[in-house]
Amino acid sequence: MKIFFLFTFLPFLLSAFEQAAASAHYDKILTHSRIRARDQGPNVCALQQVMGTKKKYFSTCRNWYQQSICGKKATVLYECCPGYMKMDGTRGCPAVAPIDHVYGTLGIVGATTTQRYSDMSKLRQEIEGRGSFTFFAPSNEAWDQLDSETHRNLVDNVNIELYNSLHHHMLNKRMLTKDLKNGMTLVSMYNGQKLFINHYPNGVVTVNCARIIHGNQIATNGVVHVIDRVLTSVANTIQDFIEFEDELSSFRAPAITSGVMDILGRPGHYTIFAPTNEAFEKLPRGVLERIMGDKVASEALVKFHILNTLQCSEAITGGAVYETLEGNTVEVGCDGESLTVNGVKMVKRKDIVRSNGVIHLIDQVLIPDSAKQVIELGGAQQTTFTDLVAQLGLASSLRPEGQYTLLAPLNGAFSDDTLRLDQRLLKRILQNHIIKVKVGLNELYNGQELETIGGKLLRVFVYRTAVCIENSCMVRGSKEGRNGFIHIFRQIISPAEKTLHEMLRNDKRFSIFLSLVKAADLDDVLSQPGQWTLFVPTNDAFKGLTDDDKDILIRDKNALRNILLYHLTQGVFIGSGFEPGVTNILKTIQGGKLYLKTVNDTLLVNELKSRESDLMATNGVIHVIDKLLYPAELPVGNDQLLTILKKLIKYIQIKFVRDSTFKEIPLTFYKINIIESNVQPIITKEDPSITQLTKLIEGEPEFKIVREGETITKVIHGEPIIKTYTKIIDGRPVEVTEKKVTEERIIQGPEIKYTRITAGGSDNEEKLKKILEEEVTKVTKFIEGDGHLLEDEEIKRLLQGAGTEYTKVTKVIEGEPQIIEREIKKVHLEEAPVRKAQPTRRAQGGGARRRTRLDHS
Repeated sequence: MKIFFLFTFLPFLLSAFEQAAASAHYDKILTHSRIRARDQGPNVCALQQVMGTKKKYFSTCRNWYQQSICGKKATVLYECCPGYMKMDGTRGCPAVAPIDHVYGTLGIVGATTTQRYSDMSKLRQEIEGRGSFTFFAPSNEAWDQLDSETHRNLVDNVNIELYNSLHHHMLNKRMLTKDLKNGMTLVSMYNGQKLFINHYPNGVVTVNCARIIHGNQIATNGVVHVIDRVLTSVANTIQDFIEFEDELSSFRAPAITSGVMDILGRPGHYTIFAPTNEAFEKLPRGVLERIMGDKVASEALVKFHILNTLQCSEAITGGAVYETLEGNTVEVGCDGESLTVNGVKMVKRKDIVRSNGVIHLIDQVLIPDSAKQVIELGGAQQTTFTDLVAQLGLASSLRPEGQYTLLAPLNGAFSDDTLRLDQRLLKRILQNHIIKVKVGLNELYNGQELETIGGKLLRVFVYRTAVCIENSCMVRGSKEGRNGFIHIFRQIISPAEKTLHEMLRNDKRFSIFLSLVKAADLDDVLSQPGQWTLFVPTNDAFKGLTDDDKDILIRDKNALRNILLYHLTQGVFIGSGFEPGVTNILKTIQGGKLYLKTVNDTLLVNELKSRESDLMATNGVIHVIDKLLYPAELPVGNDQLLTILKKLIKYIQIKFVRDSTFKEIPLTFYKINIIESNVQPIITKEDPSITQLTKLIEGEPEFKIVREGETITKVIHGEPIIKTYTKIIDGRPVEVTEKKVTEERIIQGPEIKYTRITAGGSDNEEKLKKILEEEVTKVTKFIEGDGHLLEDEEIKRLLQGAGTEYTKVTKVIEGEPQIIEREIKKVHLEEAPVRKAQPTRRAQGGGARRRTRLDHS
């Protein structure tokens, strides 16, 4: 009757256990295994066995679909799930396994060696009797793998050593896998020895790093879990092991000096990948000495070998990333029977269990980025850059105590033509990729300027999904080293040298577009400082445009401006800064919208391909197109203009609304930095060869005596531009005020004195007037050196005999100024007030360029 009741109650008992275990990783994985094997019949579980080994796993979804474990091919096995058994003539495993006491259950699960040793050591009577036990029973293979000396000592002393060893595998209460929580410490039945439990997300449960390979076999007086190795006692800490292990003396020294050794003596759940003395001997001597001589670097190195989680080797069935005490991560994986760190087989000895964690001995030293010099941070994809920096002598300028940022292009960015350049030019190119300060990715902002060791200023552009510096955008892989950051870039960075206008003027492909820009009075827009994106059609876009057509366009200035300003947007937009495949909408100065996206690294503008993109200018960027752009929603009301536009634009249908007109676009969308001075008239004194010039500019007048015919060079100072920003200096944020002053040297003159005839009339008078008009127009040519001026005596000769009825009035004409030199001066002030210009000193105008124009009466 008792047996009948037991067999009747057992399914309900198991069902209750399964429901209670629903939240345990082991039981979840087991449930998935049952689902995968449901076609094989009831209560069948699917396992994976690593080919060439006897290792079997209830697999995760990842390993199941990859059909491999630890990179090795895995075959599928179908077995009865724990607690069930087959019946002859039926599918699957419909029967419940017989239930027995712990001793009998050892035989049911196949742990016959443990069962035999229990009999030999007189443990049998205890585990057949009353009580509630958990027995972590080593498999037969586990006993075979035990080293021969230990095995012999146990068998030779069965009543004490073997008996105590078996008690060390037992708990005096029943605990199923659902009760075995990660990080739990249990007390065994031998002398209070500790058992350390880990329950991993992939379903693996370990006891002192021994894996449970068959769990939850219920017994009348407890439960049996079969494990894959024999447990040994655990006493001391990781610190104790390192202090007394001769093979770790090289690692011990920095661990002690950095203070990390004390951490390893405290309670916890650590994993340490401890490099052996042999591993340290493989390091270059200079690298080892530098790290060991730097307390910060040596502490980082030691902590980089320590995880704050306990990772037994048997729990690792695939690659996973773990954070170290240093702060960065390592990838721990497996390759067959071997553990790997960052993809490299380096573990010589594994699973040395101590009271506060586990130790794996490795034969390579792991050096974290934080202990490396910035030039050492370059990876396999930046070797061309780092090799060139070393070959051209720039590496030696990166001092260990300095602070730098390397902007490292990928290897593919260096073409053969680039590598064949003269070394001096190549060195200048590389200097533009080394920033004088240490700037992390999260410190970069749009509009920021970074100074290189070559003296160039590089602009930063921040977009929704990209950060770019000048023409090149970053890719993933930024790293921080001991003395700087390294950021990875797609292309070689080319600092801008010319304005948009200068670039158009120097490229014959854009001559027609530039002529239209000039006709629309838009030269200054492209010449002045600013932040613009310009889509420039080549001359090919104007095929079929006749001179008459061009004249019609030019006469309608509003229409011309609307068309041209549809090619211009406010802001600098780099093609590679756009998220691939996503349409970006930009509002143009004309008011219409441009639709941009990148497809296969090609920029599309209103679905038109850009022939060449990201041509950087000091005041923006140019994207080259071979079609004229036109806003599709903008109607044309003039037949002639419609005919012209249809010649040039065939990719859209242009709207025609008779008599509609283009809106006027005033040039107020940009700041003109040319300020006209308030100038007083020239006053003639008694001495006709001396003129007193009064010039009033923002303050008290400044007087100059100018002799007739003299060429004057004036120095005009632009209004200072004040910027306040934060720089990281020696690791600390410092607020810096920058004052930028533009200074221009201008030729002004020469001054011409002429006589106006107020009465009478003769051939001489007409001749004189004509000569004087011609001479006035020659002033500019004279400044450029290819003209001449009439001498005052010639004018007098023409006036001889004119008679007293003529009145002579003398005036002075000043030639148009010409800029001969421009200099921008920068002053960096830290918490320094900006001084206001004194009235009697040269005035400071607003902007980077200033002309003084004289009004004449």
